[in-house]
Amino acid sequence: MTHTPIASLLDIAAEADSVEAASILAAHSHETIHDVLAGLPAEKALEIASYLSGAASQQASDSVELAQGVKGQVSELMVPAIGVLPPHTTIAGALDYIVHAQPVSGITYIYVVDTDDHLLGVLAMRDLLLGRPGQTLMEIMTGEPFSFTPDTAMSDAIHAALTRRHRLYPVTDDNGKLLGLVYGWRLFEYVATEISAQSGIMVGVDSEERVSTPLLRAFRMRHPWLQVNLLTAFCAAFVVGMFESTIAQIVALAVFLPVLAGQSGNTGCQALAITLRGLTLGELQDYPVGRLLRKEIVLGGMNGFFVGLIAAAAMWFYAAQTGVEQPILLAAVVLIAMVGACMGSGAFGILVPLTLRRLGADPAMASSIFLTTFTDILGMGLMLLLATSIVL
Repeated sequence: MTHTPIASLLDIAAEADSVEAASILAAHSHETIHDVLAGLPAEKALEIASYLSGAASQQASDSVELAQGVKGQVSELMVPAIGVLPPHTTIAGALDYIVHAQPVSGITYIYVVDTDDHLLGVLAMRDLLLGRPGQTLMEIMTGEPFSFTPDTAMSDAIHAALTRRHRLYPVTDDNGKLLGLVYGWRLFEYVATEISAQSGIMVGVDSEERVSTPLLRAFRMRHPWLQVNLLTAFCAAFVVGMFESTIAQIVALAVFLPVLAGQSGNTGCQALAITLRGLTLGELQDYPVGRLLRKEIVLGGMNGFFVGLIAAAAMWFYAAQTGVEQPILLAAVVLIAMVGACMGSGAFGILVPLTLRRLGADPAMASSIFLTTFTDILGMGLMLLLATSIVL
């Protein structure tokens, strides 16, 4: 097996067409395929993964694991069935049907159904070309073909598409009646669109909004969440206003409030991202929430301590240079507040999406708005409370 560097494979996969890129990656290990697909844009990675065969496609699905959490059902992408013929049709009759079909290019498979539209089998164009003109479709068809049902979850459909790599998939009801078709490329397009929408959902951008969305509709989608954000911002401002006299006496605190808010906010967003990923992939079903909560609190404390050391040193230097009294105590306030804020934001990063889910809401919907509010209130409130209690 070759050992082409990951960077070189990334360049090749990005520039080559998907079929060629898939054939190149198929010769490499699971880890290499994972690293290369993880470094590509979602659309390109999903398209290449759809051409990886056998075990390689199963391995590749790990690299595009976010697709497993995409919501929706196959019925959303279903189109009317074409290329549908009865079992007694001869090969000559099927070819005549294809020639007169409009458009001819739309027919990829022939679907054989009985008088009640129950799906009996399927034929590829190759089967028609290799058969004798007088043979019936019943004689040469592949029986019991794979199919989706309208309520098949999109995540399951993507997994099947990665494994089977068909261009079209029939959709049948529970009794086997043919209802329509789903194009494979539409599945991957849908997943790429949903993944691209996840970052917008976190800040209140509707997943249905596109660059072509009319102005007024985009306004109606976004504005309510901005009003919510304004309300939550007032809550944080109220907390700061409670310590107005402390800020007036120690002006240096006002300089470091944005630093504290930014660091604790980032810590919370990291925990939020991990929690949303766990919910999306179903990992939290097997991983205790309490254990994750303890982990993120400890991790937040560790990050807060080391970031807080630098922030405390900066506070000491700033206070000493500007003549502020008790610079050592102020530095200690910054350090303690940073540790506490980061620990709390780590907890909020888990509790916010879990609470939204328990309330029946989308865990990702505007979660960063609520997270930012909680971390701002905790971080700034803690720093100002400590300064009031220790320094003054």
